[in-house]
Amino acid sequence: APRPIGWISTISAEGALNLAPYSFFNALSTDPHLVMFSSEGEKDSVVFARETGEFVVNLVSRDLVDKMNASSVDAPRGVSEFGYAGLTPEPSLLVKPPRVGEAHAALECKVTEILRPKGLDGKSGERFAVIGEVVGVHIDEAVMSDGLFDIVKAGSVARLGYMDYAAVTETFSMQRPKWGK
Repeated sequence: APRPIGWISTISAEGALNLAPYSFFNALSTDPHLVMFSSEGEKDSVVFARETGEFVVNLVSRDLVDKMNASSVDAPRGVSEFGYAGLTPEPSLLVKPPRVGEAHAALECKVTEILRPKGLDGKSGERFAVIGEVVGVHIDEAVMSDGLFDIVKAGSVARLGYMDYAAVTETFSMQRPKWGK
């Protein structure tokens, strides 16, 4: 802890919208820019990402936590969590799934692979890791400082253990050491 939250929006091949938060989420690399979310169970996010090959990662900020929590409801397939949580599906530019219009930032992604991670017993069980390459970025200018995304201004939220969350209220910088200096 803390773990970033990937608020994943997807669309089915038939056009049904889905939105769900995943705290098993993170960036994997910068070349190429890969992100992943992991689902315990083959939920709509996984199924729809497989069907269309696309998903959007939306930023969860402090002002949106109640709506993020509402979107975690176990709604039946075909019921849009956007509507249930009172959120606006905003068209993406490069992928079919919409982004959350109220979110301060979003990453448009194309699926590169879907894995079924295995335990030491060699069994994969009902775990799915969806990896995607970022092909588009949306950032609200109001959360930029000196040309950079400002996590404190954005009020980014992370998942802790149990049912606990944290909002970023302070950041600091450190330079990595160089050997021999």
